Amino acid sequence: MAAHRRPLILAVVLALAGAAVLALTTQQRDTVPSANRALLDAEATTKVTGDVSNALVKIFSYRHGDVATTERTAAQLLEGRAAQQYRGLFPQVKQQAPNQKLDLSTRVVRIGVTRLTGDTATLLAFLDQQSTRNGRPAGGTAAAQLVVTAHLRDGQWRIAEIRSS
Repeated sequence: MAAHRRPLILAVVLALAGAAVLALTTQQRDTVPSANRALLDAEATTKVTGDVSNALVKIFSYRHGDVATTERTAAQLLEGRAAQQYRGLFPQVKQQAPNQKLDLSTRVVRIGVTRLTGDTATLLAFLDQQSTRNGRPAGGTAAAQLVVTAHLRDGQWRIAEIRSS
């Protein structure tokens, strides 16, 4: 009789092992390389790098005579924590840039998507910034390296978080 139970016990053990593997696979599906569309979807990667690059240039560049345009643009391109941080810091720019006749120009030197899943992307961006005061250079080029999290909203990638790297 014990010989008849072995196949049943083996079947139960295999079924439990299969269920455990299925649960683990489902739980970790976002961590497998194939879930990262940055590796597979060139069109989506190009879209997110273009949108985020343009947004970074717009939110980190301003003219002392029209900082309000930069502020309005940032309100359209930022959300979440990035929007909160920007709203907390931008009043200093609004006050100091006109008084000092300070302009800031930002360009994205290099940008790449490290992760793209669903409507969320993580990017690594390298920026160069140059400032001018009264139309004259005000120091050298400043470099920045940022980790950016963006979300796709209505066909547009919006920046949700910016961290120094």
